Amino acid sequence: MTQDAIQLRPQPVGIFPFPVSFLLLPEPEGEKSREAFAALLAGDATAAADANWRFYVLALEGRMEEAFHAVRGDAVLYNWNRFVLAPGPAAYKSLQSSLPQEMLPLLEAAAYTFGLNESLPRPGDLDRELRALVLLTAASWHLEREEADKAIAPLREALAHARAASPLLAAQILHQIADVERGSSPAKAITHYKEAIRMAEESGAPASLRAELWLNLGTVLQESARGNRSALIEASRAYQEAIRCGLSLENQPEQYAFAQMNLALAYLSIPAREASDQLRMGIAVQGLREALKVFQRETHPEMWSSAQLNLANALQYLPTSHPQENLEQAVELYEELLSVRNKALDPLGYARLLANQANALAHLGIFQPALEKLNEAHKLFHWHGEPEMAASILEQTAEINRSIGSRVREGAA
Repeated sequence: MTQDAIQLRPQPVGIFPFPVSFLLLPEPEGEKSREAFAALLAGDATAAADANWRFYVLALEGRMEEAFHAVRGDAVLYNWNRFVLAPGPAAYKSLQSSLPQEMLPLLEAAAYTFGLNESLPRPGDLDRELRALVLLTAASWHLEREEADKAIAPLREALAHARAASPLLAAQILHQIADVERGSSPAKAITHYKEAIRMAEESGAPASLRAELWLNLGTVLQESARGNRSALIEASRAYQEAIRCGLSLENQPEQYAFAQMNLALAYLSIPAREASDQLRMGIAVQGLREALKVFQRETHPEMWSSAQLNLANALQYLPTSHPQENLEQAVELYEELLSVRNKALDPLGYARLLANQANALAHLGIFQPALEKLNEAHKLFHWHGEPEMAASILEQTAEINRSIGSRVREGAA
């Protein structure tokens, strides 16, 4: 039975990146190693201190060839781990005839993941975390075929088998269930993200996983908020928790920038009712500035464009003692966006940028350039079937002309 072939249970399968997720550990050599094993099950990649586990440490470091030559253990685990570290058709065929029968479902799941077969993995008589690993692979089989509804059942079964054996694996499975459900059932996804966060925190999961869970929870809350103040506030708290998990410009900078930008957008979307809402707008501007330290025009053009646009919009309405400076910066930000926006491919987006920039110019009293930009925006909206937007541009133009007239009359007086 598997209990005879794999002496050490539970195994830390599924909790580290592929292919380490399929490696199996031999028995440790002492009490200290057993303590390290408990830390390893909690996701501490530095805990594999046992001499028999050096191959595992090397694999976690990405040194696969060295790990291959460092494999130790009895014949079953020796052959298995060398296959995981250097998979190929010959090794696969050899294991099909040499592995204990009860381990063959694990082999077929690994072979599918390595691209050595195309069949749906089935768990056979495996139990606990090993069964969960095969079921996770089966769910991936369905997801790759865009059968999200069929992936849920193996994921739920995997969760049931992982809960007691490997709480960290269970939290990761809940994470995947929530990811699958978020498009069709945001409420269910939110519930599962929250439970996954609780389990991850209780199991001492790595900060990177907790940050990712908080980020995803914030995103689905924000996407489904539809202007609801409490949902947006909850989303903003989720992003703050993600950042508290250690995200920074030095540590996971892209996730940090994503959290800062989404936190800013959540704050900007909260309906203003209280004095603290003005403070949130200031925090939002700071968050967008932080995001732009990572999202550069050359490296992340789409994210840069989104952060740049939202920063320019926010600066126009930010309560401040130096509004002129903010408006001037907004004009510059819009100009930079206009320089990269393709008017032919996105005429309406280009027109909206012109209208926003014209608004900032008008507030600065730079009326003639504002009118020129509004005239171009009006033509684009009119030509591309947006009569309501075209009409709003005419109203904006009329307002500027009234301001010009008032100034002329004041000068004459």
